[in-house]
Amino acid sequence: MKCYRKILRTPWTARRTNQNILQELGMKERQLLKNIKQQKLKYFGHVVRHNNLEKLCLEGAVEGRRGRGRPRRRWTQDISDWLGFSVREASILAQDRDGFRSSVWEATSYKDPP
Repeated sequence: MKCYRKILRTPWTARRTNQNILQELGMKERQLLKNIKQQKLKYFGHVVRHNNLEKLCLEGAVEGRRGRGRPRRRWTQDISDWLGFSVREASILAQDRDGFRSSVWEATSYKDPP
């Protein structure tokens, strides 16, 4: 919604509802987040199906101790949250393209709460 408000040049102090913003843009639902999720999940499936440097980076672990504070949100955490599987299960599912596509479609086709 922040991106949509920037597009319309609406200040954050303006008391306008999200529905009002979407209506002004001529949209029924939030498409931007849906597109981002779709592209991220598709790229995950692409990376997992091929043996390349990206796959090594995705599966690799760094030795040593982690820094202080709360752990940062990882790219793979989004994948497991959206699909409802662990990353290992999602990578096994990604080997079957049709099954993975249907899982991506189910994960990205949602209705926003009112």
